[in-house]
Amino acid sequence: MKNLIRLVFSLALIGCTSKNSKSGQSEIGDLSQNKTDLEIVTAANKTEAYISLLKGKKVGVVANQTSVIFKDKTNVHLVDSLLALDINIIKVFAPEHGFRGKADAGEHVADGIDESTGLPIISLYGENRKPSHEHLKGLDVMLFDIQDVGVRFYTYISTLHNVMEVCAELNIPLIVLDRPNPNGHYIDGPMLEKEAKSFVGMHPVPTVYGMTIGEYGKMINGEKWLEKGLQCDLTVISLSNYTHDSEYDLPIIPSPNLPNAKSINLYPSLCLFEGTNVSAGRGTEMQFQIFGSPFLAEDSFDFSFTPQPNFGAKNPKHNGEICFGRDLRNTEKLSGLNLNWLIESYKNTENKEKFFNNFFLKLAGTSKLQKQIEQGLSFEKIKATWQGDLEKFKDIREKYVLY
Repeated sequence: MKNLIRLVFSLALIGCTSKNSKSGQSEIGDLSQNKTDLEIVTAANKTEAYISLLKGKKVGVVANQTSVIFKDKTNVHLVDSLLALDINIIKVFAPEHGFRGKADAGEHVADGIDESTGLPIISLYGENRKPSHEHLKGLDVMLFDIQDVGVRFYTYISTLHNVMEVCAELNIPLIVLDRPNPNGHYIDGPMLEKEAKSFVGMHPVPTVYGMTIGEYGKMINGEKWLEKGLQCDLTVISLSNYTHDSEYDLPIIPSPNLPNAKSINLYPSLCLFEGTNVSAGRGTEMQFQIFGSPFLAEDSFDFSFTPQPNFGAKNPKHNGEICFGRDLRNTEKLSGLNLNWLIESYKNTENKEKFFNNFFLKLAGTSKLQKQIEQGLSFEKIKATWQGDLEKFKDIREKYVLY
């Protein structure tokens, strides 16, 4: 088995090292211009671009089920591949949903031992959201490889922030293996304000920010968003043949309730329902592709479903109750946030005082959005209030884009 994995890597692409003059941080990879007709190559696949940075060192890896190397029809987990190449991995750090990606959203993830490798697993979604100094004691370098979906309230970017922060505190270099952003083709939504800061929104960015996770890490560093303005010794291994307009369907689901490309595309718009009494389809096989509630009038909505416990939703909202709403599985691909479904649901709910819950502020990133919906503003008028902030963000973002 070890020889087979070595053979896989003998054909890996060899990247080149460049220096970004705008950020002063390293990016390693192929930044060629003719990308549109070529297959996208993830950074993890470009083993020769980063293996020398790990040889002879004690390595910590932040990873989950998406941290794989693709070769033909075979997927080899990054941790397994590095062990086969005699890289000295000391421990693995797991984000929300766990190392194998099986935990529910928000579910406590405990520390443990990986059955396949025997490596200790340190949870970053249990007792600790940020690894402690003790967790990183004795490590020479940290490696981060997690598939993101490009949305502010998807917590992997918060995990990246916390890992960067402790690495900066301990002067431990961090290498980020970049992956495509399936929602990287647009920028939209309200900016996060300080009042709404939480683990589902740590930075002053819009709901959808149009950056890969590697670019986002560069922005965290460059804008000095880490505690006390610290900066991490960050190296980004870049993608090949990728642009922000590239079509990319994730070959491995990034979390239990984002099962396909449609759910990932609708997620930025439908996840706002998590802060209301409306279900976004958890407890069905159509997660983030439908919405509905027992409090919506049956005669106003043409679709119904009944949530039941399932993989990724042990106790779904409105468990066992008939929900009336909309089926969005055949809608066109979005290239912007859509609040019309949220506004429609608010207007048609029976008890408007119980429509929003406290989580909505954290998801929206601002108290203004709930007030705008309650005041009856149209989607067009609400969206117009974002535009000034979005233009300012785009200027900041431009300093860190690689593709």
